[in-house]
Amino acid sequence: MSTLEIDGGYAGIRFSACHFIPQHEKCSRLHGHSYIVRLRLEGEIGENGMIMDFVVLKKKLKEVIDEMDHAVLLPARSEIVKITAEEDSVLVDNCGKKYMFPRMDVRMLDVPTTTAEEMSKMMAEKLVNEIKIPENVRSLSVGLDEERGQTAWYTVVLQ
Repeated sequence: MSTLEIDGGYAGIRFSACHFIPQHEKCSRLHGHSYIVRLRLEGEIGENGMIMDFVVLKKKLKEVIDEMDHAVLLPARSEIVKITAEEDSVLVDNCGKKYMFPRMDVRMLDVPTTTAEEMSKMMAEKLVNEIKIPENVRSLSVGLDEERGQTAWYTVVLQ
């Protein structure tokens, strides 16, 4: 088995955004990160001499992060964060903390909470669903650094 890896720190696959984690002692406060995205594929080398084309993967990763770059990330599937989208603004009730953001600055993510773990899972599933992954690929993993040395990984097993 072979491994293909993309390090977003070197490949320029990074974004900045702010979020909060409800009911966390410190991280329930609105704060930001400069995120770095990592990707790992495991599988066999195909007939073309590659596990998969780097260009396809990097292009899709950049599309995914461009949507979140310099935005307020909100957990659209949260059971405890109440989000009300109006024409020009988004009202958020985070366990009694109330925020109002310009609608254009907000990205509603399909996650229950905006942790690095949930966001790496969301990204991995999006890649698997939106890219034609060759049959020789056995798994796809996405890692999301909130800072160097602090990475959450999620793996989708394909075979």
